[in-house]
Amino acid sequence: MMQSLGQSLTHLPQISAARLAELQSDYLKQASSLWNAALGSGELPKPQDRRFAADAWQTSPMSQFLAQLYLLNGRTLNQMADAVEADAKTRERIRFAVAQFVDAASPSNFFALNPEALKLALDSSGETLSKGLQNLLDDVRRGHVSQTDESAFEVGRNVATTAGSVVFENALFQLIEYAPLTPTVHPRPFLLVPPCINKYYILDLQPENSLIRYAVSQGHRVFVVSWRNPDDSCKGLTWDDYVEHGVIEALRVVGEIGGQFGGDRQFNTLGFCVGGTLLATALAVLAARGQHPAASVTLLTTLIDFSDNGVLDIFVDEALVRMRETTLGPEAPGGPQLLPGRELATTFSFLRPNDLVWNYVVGNYLKGEKPPAFDLLYWNGDSTNLPGPMYCWYLRHTYLQNELKEPGKLTVCGEKLDLGLIKAPVYIYGSREDHIVPWKAAYRSTQIFKGKKRFVMGASGHIAGVINPAAKNKRSHWIGKSAALPAEADAWLAGAVEHPGSWWTDWSTWLASHAGKGQVPAPKTPGNRKYKAIEPAPGRYVKQTA
Repeated sequence: MMQSLGQSLTHLPQISAARLAELQSDYLKQASSLWNAALGSGELPKPQDRRFAADAWQTSPMSQFLAQLYLLNGRTLNQMADAVEADAKTRERIRFAVAQFVDAASPSNFFALNPEALKLALDSSGETLSKGLQNLLDDVRRGHVSQTDESAFEVGRNVATTAGSVVFENALFQLIEYAPLTPTVHPRPFLLVPPCINKYYILDLQPENSLIRYAVSQGHRVFVVSWRNPDDSCKGLTWDDYVEHGVIEALRVVGEIGGQFGGDRQFNTLGFCVGGTLLATALAVLAARGQHPAASVTLLTTLIDFSDNGVLDIFVDEALVRMRETTLGPEAPGGPQLLPGRELATTFSFLRPNDLVWNYVVGNYLKGEKPPAFDLLYWNGDSTNLPGPMYCWYLRHTYLQNELKEPGKLTVCGEKLDLGLIKAPVYIYGSREDHIVPWKAAYRSTQIFKGKKRFVMGASGHIAGVINPAAKNKRSHWIGKSAALPAEADAWLAGAVEHPGSWWTDWSTWLASHAGKGQVPAPKTPGNRKYKAIEPAPGRYVKQTA
């Protein structure tokens, strides 16, 4: 037994003795330098970190020392994680765990060590402490750390306000059609499939940053899928259900409305994040059936090839997927279960803990501040559940086994999938700083679809890169000098040109070229004789809470 234990220990991740000695020597030198400066034999450097940017940190030698010592400890721990001799996935997991520990251990996160919070408490005679405690109690009742003033927003009142009507609904989704903003519209309608993780109104936050309103203003007859927030009645739903009774059903209804409207029963489509994965799957199922409803496909920060997905790859292995399958999937002892939306939201927040967790812990509780009103973060906190079987299938067949890209490997809705059978031209967008769908992962879709393709990269992250209104002329985007899409993303980037402002204008021109010839009078009423208005947008489903 001892021999077996010894053999096991030799296979544990280790750091070479030489590298460890080098790190220890460097650490002692820097720590000694900081200590000597703190004792007055030198000048402590100002901490170059926004957590320690306030004057209270800069003017207190003890706080400066604590901040600098913390930063040194963090750098050293991260260097030790980088030096671990192990396989790539193990190293990434160690780096992630170390980063989580380092971020949590910041002196700024502790009231007694945070001079800014202490000063505020003294200056306010303890009022900030009282407010912080009240904020903490309120968040305990909500079940999450508040990232924005949630009382400032209400779905349908000041977010998700673009005028429209629900024209179809089933147990999975409502289909919203938006009222035209132009006297004439393109002949081909436009269907948007948002992710079923969180809610559709990320595409319709405020009038000035609404992608939906922008598309309507460009003369498109716009439809959007508003997914139901699953409850116990939905906990057994599968990936096939989301494809067949979700996306394909939406495609069918829009085709019927658009065909009777004067179109050719083809229309433009867009999928965002996992909504794009569902859309591509649905179009491949229909292609296997000889049906091609899409005149074009836009994929925003969407994964199709899951071979390298950045930080999310750290969590997915056979053990995790099996655990999920036996606790949430059809194999669960009590039958299928829901994956709580709050669990998903917490996972995504801890991918960027300083920005999305500790920043608010410090502000809300230590300083007694109310977070500012921010529509995007309000949406981010409006989480959704997922049916266990659907989620487990998605984990296994995409993130773990990466089978979606392989022709004939998967059977969905009774059909062998081959995304290469989708005939429509595809516009593929990736965000440069995206930590959920790295832009290179989005780019890999260019090697899967066989029709005409265009790839554009925008600045910023998963959400802010997409929601970048053209009118604000912020950030920038990159377009290839030619239509060539080489196998390697870096090769494309080397030949790309940076353009100021939003990618929306480039996409709008591309979308219009696939929207049918000429213009037709805008419809006076939503839907048609078969599909009549059920209720005003944004509808009931989007208001269901997790």
